[in-house]
Amino acid sequence: MFAKFRKPEPAASPRPAPQPAAPKPALARPAAKPAEPAPQDKERKRKERLAEIKLELHKVLLDTLNLAALEKASEAELRQEIQAIAGEKLDEMGVVLNREERLQLNQDLYDEVRGLGPLEALLKDDSVNDILVNGPHQIFVERAGKLQLTDITFKDERHLLRIIDKIVSAVGRRVDESNPYVDARLADGSRFNAMVPPIAVDGSLVSIRKFKKDKLSVDDLVRFGAFTEEMAAYLQAAVATRLNVIVSGGTGSGKTTTLNALSSFIDNNERILTIEDTAELQLQQTHVGRMESRPPNVEGKGAVSQRDCLRNALRMRPDRIIVGETRGEEVIDMLQAMNTGHDGSMTTIHANSARDAVSRLENMIAMAGIEMPIKAVRSQIASAVNLIVQASRLQDGSRRMTSITEITGMEGEVISMQEIFRYQRVGLTPDNKIIGHFTATGVRSHYSERFRLWGYDLPASIFEPFAG
Repeated sequence: MFAKFRKPEPAASPRPAPQPAAPKPALARPAAKPAEPAPQDKERKRKERLAEIKLELHKVLLDTLNLAALEKASEAELRQEIQAIAGEKLDEMGVVLNREERLQLNQDLYDEVRGLGPLEALLKDDSVNDILVNGPHQIFVERAGKLQLTDITFKDERHLLRIIDKIVSAVGRRVDESNPYVDARLADGSRFNAMVPPIAVDGSLVSIRKFKKDKLSVDDLVRFGAFTEEMAAYLQAAVATRLNVIVSGGTGSGKTTTLNALSSFIDNNERILTIEDTAELQLQQTHVGRMESRPPNVEGKGAVSQRDCLRNALRMRPDRIIVGETRGEEVIDMLQAMNTGHDGSMTTIHANSARDAVSRLENMIAMAGIEMPIKAVRSQIASAVNLIVQASRLQDGSRRMTSITEITGMEGEVISMQEIFRYQRVGLTPDNKIIGHFTATGVRSHYSERFRLWGYDLPASIFEPFAG
């Protein structure tokens, strides 16, 4: 069956002569009947035995299948061939499995050959946002903002390293003792990072930020309680009238999701260029040019940084530039772009508040090696950035737009800011859910006249304190 996928059989070697049977030992007195193992122990041993069988069958598949021919095989053909080989080997081993176990075993073997082994089921689970591997025997996932330990494991460190190597080699990268960490992107767009021993002490560390196939719209985020309709109306006016926006927040706070949602307010006639370390943005406009930075190759050459992409983007007649995340020396080019005719540009930054975001910008400019007086740096920031949107992941796992703050200029050597909307926390329910509401601060937008001139005459009531 499907012989074209199997390696040619080696020539048969002569069968050794039969050896005389060893004498049977004398019958011993029957021992006392051992205690019946607990159900959980029997289940654990059953799982361990199935894992051993799967490992043995995977070795048989690697020895039997012609991997070069498999590249052209359809999924149905490969599944039938795996099922046939596994069935033959199970019969040889005298292993009896029920229908459910056999189906799961065939699926696991298919994932090992064509997919990413134990990670494949988690990648297909739409409820999982992040996959975090701490060595071969501990895999966590994030669901609805909460971390959960799974019962999925790798056989050992070699098994985990083989899957890591399979991922990184597919995108022309490598990871080993001399280059113990790597960033990559999976075929579906998910962001992948790995660090291997000896840097990773207790086994390889892997983190996968899954790529969402369905982009959340502004209406979706309002429905989920990330912000209110009034805040959405304000943000639409801000983006449509080409204010420069920074989305600030911590890891996993929803910065990229927020940036995607804000980009939906950009007119379809504008030329947009996106620059990212790992392409995650999902813009729906017609005229979008996407760029992705590149790390150095094995010889340490060929790197293309975000700053290189940004400098080149300025020569490509963009109406707006969107940088996935500003984290280094590209910040100065981003600010200059915002100041020189590319208004309406957007980026994200790691910070815990609007004021922290401004401090981060100052620090990144200093780390870029640009010697400027602090007043000149702050003046550059104040004239470039108009709006800071703060995204946060709260302790109950929910994500909220906790603040919208405008930068209004300079007062002496200090950047002046005013908060327009905020999320007001009130308390905590017995099951640790946060109680709170969105409210306007009562401060009228500094850009109200700009909004009006562009056709977005927001009612004064939108800036009055309210409970969302």
